[in-house]
Amino acid sequence: MILTDTHTHLYSEEFDEDRKVMIHRAIEAGVSRFFIPSIDSNYTQKMYDLEAQFPENIFLMMGLHPTYVKENYLEELAHVEAELAKKKFYAIGEIGIDLFWDKSFLKQQQDAFQHQIQLAKKYKLAINIHCRDAFDEVFEVLESEHAADLYGIFHCFTGDFSQAQRAIDLNMKLGIGGVATFKNGKIDRFLKDVDIKNIVLETDSPYLSPVPFRGKRNESSYTKLVAERLSVIYEVPIEEIARITTENSKAIFGI
Repeated sequence: MILTDTHTHLYSEEFDEDRKVMIHRAIEAGVSRFFIPSIDSNYTQKMYDLEAQFPENIFLMMGLHPTYVKENYLEELAHVEAELAKKKFYAIGEIGIDLFWDKSFLKQQQDAFQHQIQLAKKYKLAINIHCRDAFDEVFEVLESEHAADLYGIFHCFTGDFSQAQRAIDLNMKLGIGGVATFKNGKIDRFLKDVDIKNIVLETDSPYLSPVPFRGKRNESSYTKLVAERLSVIYEVPIEEIARITTENSKAIFGI
């Protein structure tokens, strides 16, 4: 059984004490493919170091996270462009709009999101979308850039069924993680009505741990717990969840 964690921050400081052990624990649990989103330029070298240590398991994205869009965002976007010109990445991400913490940089977030979507089209790469308290704003940009060659993942999807359908209609798959295991997560109420061909698994580790680890550090081995929950929701064996969601990830990332 091969499981794919399509969104994990393995370079996080929260893993500094046991990073290699944690990654090997995930591999032993069947999670052998890790897709790593970028946040900003401060983490680029850490991402490259991880890729060098686990070249057969770790696949990198490049992008500027919306909560890191600040006064210097044009410099950060220049860094994204420079890195994309240097080496191969598997998606542009994570990118999007986040209005949970700070609304003062909305215009800059919109600009950065749109610019990075255009980079994805230029390099023929998927996008990995971060959206928090900003569905309307994210969809506005997505729909303005909608094209047959624009596709990707709506990471950590927490919307309702109509928003799920809207995302799917825009060539996005839904990234499903620990929230699907929460009693108040809500998405488990309608997920069975979403064709599993539109689903990929993720952890967003070290954040959003699934039950029974909610509130503790998340890690990629817990992808299996998300798969187990989807096995119950879709009423199919976990091996089938693993197979289909991994195939879906290959369709997005090209590997």
